Amino acid sequence: MTTTVVEERHEVVETLITEAKQAQEIYAQFTQEQVDHIVQAVSDRMTEVAEDLAMKAHTETGFGNVKDKTTKNLFASQKVYESIKEEKTVGIIHRDEEKKVMEIGTPMGIIAALIPVTNPTSTVIFKTLISLKTRNAIVLSPHPKALQAILETARLVEEAAVKAGAPKGIIQVIESPSLEGTQALMKHEDTALILATGGAAMVKAAYSSGNPAIGVGPGNGPAFIEKSANIEATIDKIIQSKTFDCGTICASEQSIVVEEAVKGEVVEALKARNAYFMSKEESEQVAKFIMRENGTMNPQIVGKPVTDIAQLCGISIPAETTVLIAEVTTVGADNPYSREKLTPILAMYTVNDWEAGVQTCNTILENEGQGHTAMLHTTDEALVEDFGTRIKASRILINTLGTLGGIGASTNLAPSLTLGCGSLGGSSITDNVSIRQLMNIHRVAYGVE
Repeated sequence: MTTTVVEERHEVVETLITEAKQAQEIYAQFTQEQVDHIVQAVSDRMTEVAEDLAMKAHTETGFGNVKDKTTKNLFASQKVYESIKEEKTVGIIHRDEEKKVMEIGTPMGIIAALIPVTNPTSTVIFKTLISLKTRNAIVLSPHPKALQAILETARLVEEAAVKAGAPKGIIQVIESPSLEGTQALMKHEDTALILATGGAAMVKAAYSSGNPAIGVGPGNGPAFIEKSANIEATIDKIIQSKTFDCGTICASEQSIVVEEAVKGEVVEALKARNAYFMSKEESEQVAKFIMRENGTMNPQIVGKPVTDIAQLCGISIPAETTVLIAEVTTVGADNPYSREKLTPILAMYTVNDWEAGVQTCNTILENEGQGHTAMLHTTDEALVEDFGTRIKASRILINTLGTLGGIGASTNLAPSLTLGCGSLGGSSITDNVSIRQLMNIHRVAYGVE
């Protein structure tokens, strides 16, 4: 690439940031009432266009399906909105009269937001809503394979925001995305915070930029089916979760870990829901397509229905198949089934007892996805506490879907599409990212002694 092209891309980013900065300086003076009016207007408008944007994302990327992408868009426009609409983000946001401390919320400035190909429109809605609520400007860096869907979503968000009174330019997009442009955005001195959702290399680059960053690592969540679990309900949840938008949410189950005592029931329940257990030869054939030679996930299988995967891999499966399952015993970089698979493919491990199950779950997470998400299905409350204190995940979900539980749709976790993985996963936080992480919070403290 020529020096001239790189310079041009830097100039584009410079222009976007300049315009965003000017808009944000105006927006920083808005009252809570003005901010809340704008956020509600964006929420209402994005709810109206949720299905249309889902269609655009599916058509452009080929990932998932329109129905589930619509649900994700509505999760961002409605569920996220409902979780933040009553929160104060302007001026004094909290008073502790007993301890004599006040908290004052101020905007950070410009948020650099990396948008992934797997959840493009819903992530734009989510990140722009929480940025607008906290009086920040946002500059979006789209994944090039979802560019048109991202541009259209951003256009509609800004249109709704400006119509409701927001300053023009508060939402910006790199319209010709490139690695150089994204790096320039992340390293810019006026970038206050980077919200990095994407591949491991991009998240690492965000933390190496010199600016504050919240990055999220890969998921690789194991679902431990303990012998006291309600098997029928558990398998319903796992199948629903793993097939949701063809597995493109990183909190979805990647492995089933089952106790030997209930394995027969689990297998029977899976087969009753059209899960297909691959033979050793079929597993080996599919394994060749899960990862590329460089060790990264093969985009050819990401977000694809099992029928497409089977055709690609050259295996024959029933037309009604929901997920592909490979029974495995090893965990490691050389076993693709023990890694993140954003598609309806599950690994299945059989363990003798509780201790072996906990150990296997942690081994899977240590291999990939450490600090992200893990699931436990049980009716024994004592085991819930034991699992919670020992498992190496930031989100430990009990008797629910990994996909919807992790993002806060079927749990009371903060509704979010950016899931922190803590120091275990190379992230700065363990939280589901929301407005609290996008404010500078000043504290006024009285002398009490």
